[in-house]
Order: sequence, then structure tokens, then C-alpha cells
Amino acid sequence: MPNVYPVSQRWLMDGFCWYATRMVRKNFYFFGVDSSAMRSFASNQDVPLIVYANHPGWWDPIVAMLLCKKYFKTRDYFAPIDGESLRKYRVFRKLGYFGIEANSRKGSTEFLEMASHVLKSKNRSLWITPEGRFTDVRDYVQPLMPGLAHIAAKTDKVHCIPLAIEYVFIEERQPLLLCKFGSVIADSGPIRTSKDEWQSRLTEALRRTQNELANNAIAKNWNAFDAVVRSKRCRL
Repeated sequence: MPNVYPVSQRWLMDGFCWYATRMVRKNFYFFGVDSSAMRSFASNQDVPLIVYANHPGWWDPIVAMLLCKKYFKTRDYFAPIDGESLRKYRVFRKLGYFGIEANSRKGSTEFLEMASHVLKSKNRSLWITPEGRFTDVRDYVQPLMPGLAHIAAKTDKVHCIPLAIEYVFIEERQPLLLCKFGSVIADSGPIRTSKDEWQSRLTEALRRTQNELANNAIAKNWNAFDAVVRSKRCRL
């Protein structure tokens, strides 16, 4: 059993998000989010919450922290990270990150232990990129690692929200950072959903959400997005 459980210190998260917002404003033309599909979900709802996303780039953890602060204000942020990265950037331990040794039985066991601990408290949220590696946004066949379905199947009343992320170059020198939350997935009956059923539902929902986000980007349907961060030059 792990000796140290992760902590998420809000004052430190607030400071990091202030700095991260400046980073995003400097490097992106526009950071927009389509949150229409999950507006029926109350962020303070008394249920365990997992937000899981595709993994297209280096910015993904920063995106997740900013989205948690904006859309899930009452919940602390927690997320797994490569164990070596956590040893290198120790401050992340106080931002809700917990180290996992990838591609090992020990790492899988540690993930399930840590995730179960996080989800015991209803004022927390667990953010995961279950593709397990950087994956092109057009790759819809990359399987999701089974840990997400496993923890969903064993957690009572868990709610899972798919999150699609894209970094898009169109008409400006700087890219657009676009995200879309999908519809909430939860157990819907008295019989607990199996791990295999969770795996199928979670995969289908994420790929559908990615496709819907891609369609909005292709159509340049900027009205679908709430502005999270705008650059000084942004006219969207």
C-alpha cells in the first residue's frame, strides 16, 4: 500500500492556475470550451467524479487544471502522472498529482489504490488520460487502458465525463485550444455495470465527443465555445 496519499492544496492550485492562464494567453490565440453536454451536471453534486480525456499534447495537464478550476470549483483536482516526472517536479505532489510506474503490475496496483482513495471524498475529482501515451486526435482506434473501466466498475455511484482536446491552427499564427465535455456517464440501474461494459461505454463516449469537437473546429463554429482564455489579439 502506498505510504503517501496525494494532496491538493487550493492556495497552491490557485497560484499555479494564475500562472498557467498567463502561459496559455501567451501561447494560444483562443482557449474555448463547449460545455453544453454536461450543463445538467451540478459541480457540487454528491457523487464521485472522473473526467477522462484524449491525450494529444504536452499542454493537457495544464488544460485539465484550468478546466477543473473553472467548471468544478467545489472539487479538488487529482491526477496520475509518470513517477519519474513526479520525482523531477516535486511541487506537483501538492497539486494533486500522484506518481505511477507505467506499464507494470506495480503501477496498475498503485493506480487503483490511489484512485480509490481519491474517489472516497465527494469534493474531489479525478482527471485521467487513459490512452496512456500522446495520441493524434485523428486516431480513434487507440484502446483506452483498462484501469479507468476497472475503477469505474468498483466505485459506487461514480460519474464519468469524457473530455475531448484539440490544438488547432487555422488563420492565426497562434493555435486555438479547443475542448468539449461530453455527456455524463453513470450507472443507470440496480445492477452494477461490469468492467467490460464500462470499457465499451467510456470508449464510445470519448470518441463521439472527439468527433463532435472536430466537426465544430472544421465548421469554425466558434459560437459553440465558452471563452476560458483569450489572447490580447483575439477577436473571437
